[in-house]
Amino acid sequence: MGIIDTNRQRRLGGGGVRLGIVIPAVLALCSSLLAACGSGEADGTTKVTVGVADTIFDAPLRVADAKGYFRAAGLKVEFVDLPSSLDAAALESNSVQFLNSSPTTFINAVNRRIPQLAVSMDGAGAPLGLIVSTKFARAHHLTGSTPPAQVAEALRGSTGGASSTTTQGQAGIFLREYGVSPGTVRYVSLPSPAGDKAALTRNQIDWFVTSEPTPLVVQDDGDGVVVAGPDTVPAWSVTRTGYGQIVAVRKDYATQNAALVRRFVRAVQQGGAYIRGHESDVVDIVKSTFSSMADPILLASLRQVDWPETGAMSVDGWNTSMDFIKKTNAVPRGAELPSTNWTNEYLPR
Repeated sequence: MGIIDTNRQRRLGGGGVRLGIVIPAVLALCSSLLAACGSGEADGTTKVTVGVADTIFDAPLRVADAKGYFRAAGLKVEFVDLPSSLDAAALESNSVQFLNSSPTTFINAVNRRIPQLAVSMDGAGAPLGLIVSTKFARAHHLTGSTPPAQVAEALRGSTGGASSTTTQGQAGIFLREYGVSPGTVRYVSLPSPAGDKAALTRNQIDWFVTSEPTPLVVQDDGDGVVVAGPDTVPAWSVTRTGYGQIVAVRKDYATQNAALVRRFVRAVQQGGAYIRGHESDVVDIVKSTFSSMADPILLASLRQVDWPETGAMSVDGWNTSMDFIKKTNAVPRGAELPSTNWTNEYLPR
């Protein structure tokens, strides 16, 4: 089996955290959301809390909530924005019952022997953008249609922004794809993609790589030019990057609440199916998360993700994902994903 169902509709488009440090913060979060921690509601629904990162990959969940798929499944969902450093502790403490997680975060948790289980894949690919400052673009005659090999050559001796080990590794994959050593580039560590944007605007860095929609927003503001993405860089394509987002739960929670997990996964799958056929409506829905962004930017970002027809995962798909993630150096050397940490058991039957 491949990464995702090959019969799907057209494409729309380091180290671990110490739980002893973050668990108190997560427990405080759970106290403030006590009513949301898997409780029953007067209307017969079950309230569950879902950890999200407020990225374009959350679209199937946002759609499932907006279109009533969760409610039809007997669920009332509360979304909690979590940094990846708190994901594992939040799930372990039952502050959240589900995580819409990146494969990198999930694999790091599994390799810290945290008993997480991937129960569905809800987005494939890496919707990355490499954006250069307008000053750098003019100096090197770069445009959105410049061949990526020429872009890579122009980056020799430049200064890039890196808001995480993952994004620096993804930039390295791009450079190596076109024979440019990452060692020829100087990186400035920045706290977030917003920090990348600010540094680029001030010409403190020449370029950066991160997930959309940030690069497109910078371009729309007139502060940069997007010169590479998954549509032009084979190493960033779906066939080479694998899974982009998965739904994770605690193993014991899945065992004890099997019917509930199945209902949740079915609703998310319905949300993904809706995305493929209702672009304009979905843009309106995700604007609740990205309220300041123009519709064309959100539409372009949605089209950079492959929204699967089913959440089914496979050995081949995980092997592809692991190969890409290991090349970013964002997981420990020798990291593995045992087959006991992912399953298709909870997919709709």
